[in-house]
Amino acid sequence: MFKRSFRTQNTSTSQREAATMPMDSQHRVDKSARLMRKGSVRDPQKVSKLQRSLNNSEETSRMQEKRARSNDNSLAPSPIITLVVGQEARLFAAHEDVLCQAPFFEKVIRGNFVDVKNKRISLPDEEPEVFSAILEYLYKGDYYPRLLHNKQRSSWELEDALPRRVSPQSSPTIHDSPKFGGGRAGQSPQTPQTPSAVEATVYLTSIGQHILRDTVVYCVAERYGLEELKRLALRKQGLQSGIDVGTILRSAQYCYANTPDSDSRLRAHYLALIIRCRKTFKRSGTMQAEMEKCGDSDVYGEGSGKLFFDLFVAMCNHLDDVIDASNARTPKTV
Repeated sequence: MFKRSFRTQNTSTSQREAATMPMDSQHRVDKSARLMRKGSVRDPQKVSKLQRSLNNSEETSRMQEKRARSNDNSLAPSPIITLVVGQEARLFAAHEDVLCQAPFFEKVIRGNFVDVKNKRISLPDEEPEVFSAILEYLYKGDYYPRLLHNKQRSSWELEDALPRRVSPQSSPTIHDSPKFGGGRAGQSPQTPQTPSAVEATVYLTSIGQHILRDTVVYCVAERYGLEELKRLALRKQGLQSGIDVGTILRSAQYCYANTPDSDSRLRAHYLALIIRCRKTFKRSGTMQAEMEKCGDSDVYGEGSGKLFFDLFVAMCNHLDDVIDASNARTPKTV
């Protein structure tokens, strides 16, 4: 009895296992098949995405390489231009893009060089010392001596200029004083000044005379079309003092001969200077001699004699202003 029931229980259990085993195996087969089918559907998509990502990365790398090559080209050094300056044919070298900041050189470089093969520009009438200042300005935005701001005095000074014994209220420009003497403009015995450590003049072989450096730079900047340099040179010239009358008159006539009539800024500077220092110029034998000659176009260039007529007009205008101011303060009587 017991054995039969035990066998029966075992038999039913085995039957149940036999019945369930095919179902489990079938389930496993169906699941693996579904996974295989599912994988077979997704694999091409993954491959295509991978290919697209690879293509995009290759395209990105190509764009980066192209951009890098363009940057390398933009950062490539500018060609070197050789400049032959002056009667002694002194050689200067400058980058093409630096020279092209000046309209004069841009026109020459974009046109035809005199020596295309060697990239040379000949400037036989230029002074090497002056041209050196022009190159320095093109590279650095200023030329020696540089213009420096004195924060303590709230004024502008020239680089390497020795300290001057003047009161803090006085202007660093050439000033007027009723006791000018000694044939030098802008210097008074009441406010003695030490000489500047920077030479204010430059010798021009073309005229065989010493001319104020800033005046020559101004005139050269006019030829090269550098308006900012002209303003800088004019501002520096206003800081010069203790210049002798002969140098001022020579520089003024050189200015008139080398600037157009439409440009009156530097000319007005000289006229105002002579009027302010009129007592010094009145006693000067150099002034008398130059006025008797009415200028020398053979030395300074055509148009230099206009200085004295403009000076006469400026003096008349100044006198009229003084008379008008005096009449305004004095009550009129009949």
